[in-house]
Amino acid sequence: MDFRYTPEQEAFREKLSAWLDRNMAEVFGEARDPLAQTDEDGERRWQRTKEWHRCLYEAGYVALHWPKEWGGGGADLVEQAIYQDEVLKRGLPLYGANQLAIDRIGPTLMFMGNDEQRQRYLAKMLTAEEIWCQGYSEPNAGSDLAGLQTRAVLDGDDFVINGQKVWTSLAHRADMQVLLVRTDPDAPKHRGISYLLVDMKTPGITVRPLVQITGESDFNEVFYDNVRVPRENLVGEVNQGWQVSIATLMYERVSGGTRHPVERTVNELIGVAKTVEFEGRPASQHPYVRQKLASLSTEALCLRLSRYRSLTAQLNGKVPGPESSFGKLHATELNLRAAMFADELLGPYAPLERGSLGAIENGRWSYRALRARGLTIAAGSSEIQHNIIGERVLKLPKGR
Repeated sequence: MDFRYTPEQEAFREKLSAWLDRNMAEVFGEARDPLAQTDEDGERRWQRTKEWHRCLYEAGYVALHWPKEWGGGGADLVEQAIYQDEVLKRGLPLYGANQLAIDRIGPTLMFMGNDEQRQRYLAKMLTAEEIWCQGYSEPNAGSDLAGLQTRAVLDGDDFVINGQKVWTSLAHRADMQVLLVRTDPDAPKHRGISYLLVDMKTPGITVRPLVQITGESDFNEVFYDNVRVPRENLVGEVNQGWQVSIATLMYERVSGGTRHPVERTVNELIGVAKTVEFEGRPASQHPYVRQKLASLSTEALCLRLSRYRSLTAQLNGKVPGPESSFGKLHATELNLRAAMFADELLGPYAPLERGSLGAIENGRWSYRALRARGLTIAAGSSEIQHNIIGERVLKLPKGR
């Protein structure tokens, strides 16, 4: 199989690569991990990310996968893949400050929203005038998302919402939210859900940031106390929101899977092994370390080849389906194994945080170790991905 780009594709890659290097240096300076807590505080990172979004938007890169009629780049699948590769290997956000909107919510509205909703929301997603978050998980409905209990009752032309969401990324910064609510408590749990677009400044909404083990506060609890949302903000039909939510989840699992920069992480871990010792000898020369790094590197390459296979299927007209769970499962579990091996490799230096005396690379491997487990839970836990693969791809019988 020939993985080489055509001359036109290579020219696109070179142009993009030069633009990324130039603008990345201007926005993020010398930061090795532009988005990592180990480089600077959260508020400063957020301002840099918004500045990066502006650069992407002005250059026409912020939504290459969107159709041109909605302000996107109208790029073909190979150009989109080139963009993802070049951005992720630099540790940059794919879609600037509005990842959720541009990656999954906007495409969902294009596919299942109405004309008024597309006209109202899509343009401001691209400019990041309106930042979006996603109200899905609840304290008792995470992996079993269909068990959600946040209620919405139709009162005239409004839905009145009461309940709670949790683990809501960017809720403390968001202007808008897609919200799953239960509109028919007597229907089977997958059939009584509706999908709403909610202004986060609506009276009755309370956002409380949650401090994670990494020290960041990007997740939040969100409470709804008689929050009124116009009926015109319903996407699809009443009680048919599960179908809309599945579309959003499929986009999310693709972005959390084969687009995960795990190959970059593994390559950086190989670089670390060249600078530290393991059991009294240079780590890069130790047979155990070499075997572990070779195994991680091989799996990362397999993940990239799997992504190429998925890309080939799409080029041949196949629509992405439950197979995207393979990428999400493999990438996040591989990332976790890489982080755990970094802990083993660095030994007593592994837990040292940013600013600590002796911290390796200013504590970024400690940060990654703390963060890696959460990625196996977000966007559908590894257990859920196993179920999807078993039931929808392999057609195995459901367990009792």
